[in-house]
Amino acid sequence: MAKIFCIANQKGGVGKTTTTVNLAAALAAIGQRVLVVDLDPQGNATMGSGVDKRDLKHSIYEVLLGSSTVREARITSERVGYDVLGANRELAGAEIELVAMDKRDRRLKHALFDVAGDYDFILIDCPPSLSLLTLNGLTCANGVIVPMQCEYFALEGLSDLVNTIKQVHANLNRDLQLIGLLRIMFDPRITLQTQVSDQLKSHFGDKVFDTVIPRNVRLAEAPSYGLPGVVFDPASKGATAFVDFAKEMVARLIVPTKLKVTEPLV
Repeated sequence: MAKIFCIANQKGGVGKTTTTVNLAAALAAIGQRVLVVDLDPQGNATMGSGVDKRDLKHSIYEVLLGSSTVREARITSERVGYDVLGANRELAGAEIELVAMDKRDRRLKHALFDVAGDYDFILIDCPPSLSLLTLNGLTCANGVIVPMQCEYFALEGLSDLVNTIKQVHANLNRDLQLIGLLRIMFDPRITLQTQVSDQLKSHFGDKVFDTVIPRNVRLAEAPSYGLPGVVFDPASKGATAFVDFAKEMVARLIVPTKLKVTEPLV
C-alpha cells in the first residue's frame, strides 16, 4: 500500500510545488512508484510534470465530484517517470460544489483507496490555504511534509500549520503525523537564514530533515520547460539535493515518529 503524503504550508510561495514534483522525480529515479495529486487550482504541479493542464480529458475535479475514477483521470508522464492526477481552473469551483456533498472532507480518501496498491508513494500538492481541498488531502494522508524558507514570517505560519495538523489528527485522521520540515531555497551566506535554521532545529529536533535544498538557478528554470529540476538537470546542486532528500525520507519511514507539537516559535 502506498504511503500518502501532503506537501503543505499555509504560506504561499515557499516551494510546495517545487518540492512535490522534484521529490516525485527523485523517488522515481531511485525505483519507487509515484503518483502526484495536484490539489491546487493553479495546476502548477501538473504543468511542472510535463502535462498540459489545458488538454486534460479528466482531472482531480471530476474525481472529487465522483464523475471519474483515479484510474480514468491519471496520466503517465513518460518524461518524468511518474503518474499525475492533474488539476486546472475547474478545481476552483469544486469547493462550492463539495459543500453540499456527503463526506465532503473524505472524497479524495475514498477515490485513492482503489489505486493505493499501484504505488509506493502518493504525493499531494496542496493549495496555500486551509481550504476544503487541503482538508481532503490531510484527511487521507499518512503524513505531512512541510517545505519552508528560513525566514521570520515563515516561523509564524509554521506554528499555525502544526496546530492545524494536530487538530486534523485528533478529529479526522488518527494516522496523520508531521513527517518533517524541509529547508528549501537555503542560502548559508544570509545570516538570518542560518539563525532561523538553527531555531527550527532547536524546536523540532529530528523533525527537521538533514537534507537542505539550496537556492539553485536550474531548479528555478526547470518549470518553464515543463520539467522537475531533477529531470531537467540531474547534475545540478538542487537536483542532487532532492535525490538525497528522497533517500533520507525513505530511510526515515523505516522508523516512524509520533506527532509532536511544540510551543509557539515566535
